[in-house]
Amino acid sequence: QVQLLESGGEQVQPGGSLSLSCAASGRGLNGYAVAWFRQAPGKEREFVAAIRERGGTTTYADSVKARFTISRDNARNTAYLRMNNLKPDDTAVYYCAAARGVILSQLSRESAYHYWGQGTQVTVSS
Repeated sequence: QVQLLESGGEQVQPGGSLSLSCAASGRGLNGYAVAWFRQAPGKEREFVAAIRERGGTTTYADSVKARFTISRDNARNTAYLRMNNLKPDDTAVYYCAAARGVILSQLSRESAYHYWGQGTQVTVSS
Protein backbone atom coordinates (compact mmCIF):
# COMPACT_ATOMS: atom_id res chain seq x y z
CA GLN A 1 0.00 0.00 0.00
CA VAL A 2 1.05 3.54 -0.71
CA GLN A 3 -0.41 6.57 1.04
CA LEU A 4 -0.07 9.90 -0.76
CA LEU A 5 -0.30 13.34 0.78
CA GLU A 6 -0.30 16.49 -1.31
CA SER A 7 0.73 19.88 0.01
CA GLY A 8 1.60 23.34 -1.21
CA GLY A 9 -1.71 24.50 -2.60
CA GLU A 10 -2.71 28.08 -1.92
CA GLN A 11 -4.07 31.21 -3.54
CA VAL A 12 -1.71 32.96 -5.96
CA GLN A 13 -2.03 35.84 -8.40
CA PRO A 14 -2.09 35.30 -12.16
CA GLY A 15 1.45 35.04 -13.48
CA GLY A 16 2.70 33.70 -10.17
CA SER A 17 4.38 30.42 -9.32
CA LEU A 18 3.69 27.59 -6.93
CA SER A 19 5.23 24.26 -6.05
CA LEU A 20 3.19 21.26 -4.98
CA SER A 21 4.57 18.23 -3.17
CA CYS A 22 3.31 14.68 -3.02
CA ALA A 23 4.78 12.74 -0.12
CA ALA A 24 4.44 8.97 -0.05
CA SER A 25 4.39 6.72 2.98
CA GLY A 26 3.97 3.01 3.30
CA ARG A 27 5.92 1.41 0.49
CA GLY A 28 7.16 4.76 -0.77
CA LEU A 29 7.47 5.79 -4.40
CA ASN A 30 10.29 3.58 -5.61
CA GLY A 31 9.06 1.56 -8.54
CA TYR A 32 5.93 3.67 -9.02
CA ALA A 33 5.00 6.03 -11.80
CA VAL A 34 3.54 9.27 -10.44
CA ALA A 35 1.06 11.65 -12.01
CA TRP A 36 -0.71 14.86 -11.18
CA PHE A 37 -4.35 15.37 -12.10
CA ARG A 38 -6.64 18.29 -11.37
CA GLN A 39 -10.34 18.95 -11.06
CA ALA A 40 -11.85 22.38 -11.46
CA PRO A 41 -15.32 23.20 -10.10
CA GLY A 42 -18.01 21.71 -12.31
CA LYS A 43 -15.51 19.89 -14.50
CA GLU A 44 -14.16 16.38 -14.78
CA ARG A 45 -10.78 15.51 -13.41
CA GLU A 46 -8.06 15.93 -16.03
CA PHE A 47 -4.48 14.86 -16.51
CA VAL A 48 -1.73 17.39 -15.83
CA ALA A 49 1.65 15.64 -15.83
CA ALA A 50 3.30 12.28 -15.20
CA ILE A 51 6.76 10.92 -14.54
CA ARG A 52 8.00 7.36 -14.85
CA GLU A 53 9.55 5.32 -12.08
CA ARG A 54 13.12 6.52 -12.45
CA GLY A 55 12.25 10.00 -13.61
CA GLY A 56 13.67 9.62 -17.10
CA THR A 57 10.39 10.14 -18.93
CA THR A 58 7.83 12.86 -18.36
CA THR A 59 4.66 13.84 -20.17
CA TYR A 60 2.40 16.86 -19.89
CA ALA A 61 -1.04 18.03 -20.89
CA ASP A 62 -0.85 20.56 -23.71
CA SER A 63 -2.42 23.21 -21.49
CA VAL A 64 0.51 23.17 -19.05
CA LYS A 65 3.49 22.41 -21.31
CA ALA A 66 6.36 24.86 -20.88
CA ARG A 67 4.76 26.19 -17.67
CA PHE A 68 4.68 23.15 -15.35
CA THR A 69 7.48 20.76 -14.44
CA ILE A 70 7.05 17.40 -12.74
CA SER A 71 9.95 15.87 -10.85
CA ARG A 72 10.63 13.32 -8.15
CA ASP A 73 13.11 12.51 -5.43
CA ASN A 74 12.92 8.79 -4.81
CA ALA A 75 15.24 9.03 -1.80
CA ARG A 76 12.72 11.35 -0.15
CA ASN A 77 9.68 9.43 -1.48
CA THR A 78 8.33 12.71 -2.80
CA ALA A 79 7.15 13.97 -6.17
CA TYR A 80 6.77 17.61 -7.10
CA LEU A 81 4.89 19.83 -9.50
CA ARG A 82 6.41 23.21 -10.18
CA MET A 83 3.89 25.58 -11.72
CA ASN A 84 4.94 28.85 -13.37
CA ASN A 85 2.98 31.59 -15.09
CA LEU A 86 -0.22 30.45 -13.44
CA LYS A 87 -3.53 31.37 -15.02
CA PRO A 88 -7.05 31.54 -13.58
CA ASP A 89 -7.88 28.41 -15.61
CA ASP A 90 -5.33 26.54 -13.50
CA THR A 91 -7.62 26.91 -10.49
CA ALA A 92 -8.49 23.40 -9.32
CA VAL A 93 -7.95 20.75 -6.72
CA TYR A 94 -4.69 19.01 -7.61
CA TYR A 95 -4.29 15.30 -6.94
CA CYS A 96 -1.25 13.10 -7.12
CA ALA A 97 -1.54 9.46 -8.07
CA ALA A 98 0.81 6.50 -8.23
CA ALA A 99 0.94 3.04 -9.72
CA ARG A 100 3.33 0.29 -10.70
CA GLY A 101 3.78 -0.98 -14.21
CA VAL A 102 2.26 1.94 -16.09
CA ILE A 103 3.26 1.73 -19.73
CA LEU A 104 4.18 4.87 -21.60
CA SER A 105 0.91 5.15 -23.50
CA GLN A 106 -1.11 4.90 -20.27
CA LEU A 107 0.67 7.59 -18.23
CA SER A 108 -2.09 10.16 -18.78
CA ARG A 109 -5.00 7.86 -17.94
CA GLU A 110 -6.74 7.99 -14.58
CA SER A 111 -7.56 4.31 -14.78
CA ALA A 112 -3.85 3.44 -14.77
CA TYR A 113 -3.36 4.70 -11.21
CA HIS A 114 -4.22 2.74 -8.08
CA TYR A 115 -3.26 5.14 -5.32
CA TRP A 116 -4.54 8.68 -4.90
CA GLY A 117 -4.04 11.52 -2.48
CA GLN A 118 -6.80 13.70 -1.04
CA GLY A 119 -5.90 16.74 -3.11
CA THR A 120 -4.69 20.26 -2.48
CA GLN A 121 -6.50 23.41 -3.59
CA VAL A 122 -4.82 25.83 -5.98
CA THR A 123 -6.59 29.11 -6.62
CA VAL A 124 -5.29 31.60 -9.17
CA SER A 125 -6.97 34.91 -8.66
CA SER A 126 -6.16 38.57 -8.22
